[in-house]
Amino acid sequence: MSDSDKNSEQKILERFMLLSIGAAILTILLKAFATVITGSVGFLSDALESGVNLVAAIVALIAIKIAAKPADHNHNFGHGKSEYVSALVEGAMIFVAAGMIIYTAVERLFAPQPLEQVGIGLLLSVIATVVNLGVGLALIRGGKKYRSAALNADGHHLMTDVWTTVGVLVGIAAVWLTGWHWLDPVIALLVGVNIMWTGYTLLKSSLSNLISEALPEEDVKVLDTVLDKFIADHGVTFAPARTVASGRNRFVYLTMEVPGDWTVDHAHDLADELEVRIHEALPNSETMIHTEPAQ
Repeated sequence: MSDSDKNSEQKILERFMLLSIGAAILTILLKAFATVITGSVGFLSDALESGVNLVAAIVALIAIKIAAKPADHNHNFGHGKSEYVSALVEGAMIFVAAGMIIYTAVERLFAPQPLEQVGIGLLLSVIATVVNLGVGLALIRGGKKYRSAALNADGHHLMTDVWTTVGVLVGIAAVWLTGWHWLDPVIALLVGVNIMWTGYTLLKSSLSNLISEALPEEDVKVLDTVLDKFIADHGVTFAPARTVASGRNRFVYLTMEVPGDWTVDHAHDLADELEVRIHEALPNSETMIHTEPAQ
């Protein structure tokens, strides 16, 4: 990938995160207003999660900018893993929000309060849900297309927020129709537990990536196809490949076994050719090839 293509891709990723930040600000305002006019702790829990979305989106934007920095003397393999740190921070923030929600819900459970202007609150929350749904789907598609852990984590977080809000809407509507005010804090408690589970899964995934997880199965299949074709073309063999995912970057480590009577120049030229083939099949990849005489 050329420098101009990388710069273009970087700008697209940053625009995605700016979109997420804008959506978070809008949904916070909508849900906060719904909370104020209704007095619902369920709506409050939903607004707190959107606050986490805003912080997470800002952290993700910073991480994406850092990940784009080239390798330097202190980071020989680049800064790609900064995106995993972003997802890690997001998971931690979700735990904080969940704790606040659960604490508030327990307080309200012992002192239920009637809700006011529920209809307007529900309408505002529906609008916020539609915004999050559109932006969340866009981020997930972008994360998959550009292999961005930060985009993918933020998109899935927004989709969790969507389902959370749907649950809150159903619950608040039930309170409105039945007059069972104790349902409001129960809904908030369920939201808090659900958010905590989301935080756990994000933390687990981020930690796995930070300890040099291998490339995903679909990438390994592409690599195997390239190697099989190369073996058929040149009669070489390979030891099992080792791979590492680092944000949007891929690292491939190969040992290529060649006939003992080949010259160093010929083996080197073939290794260069293979590096080009892998890069074409798996963009943003860096391949390191060690040659050995075949036994």
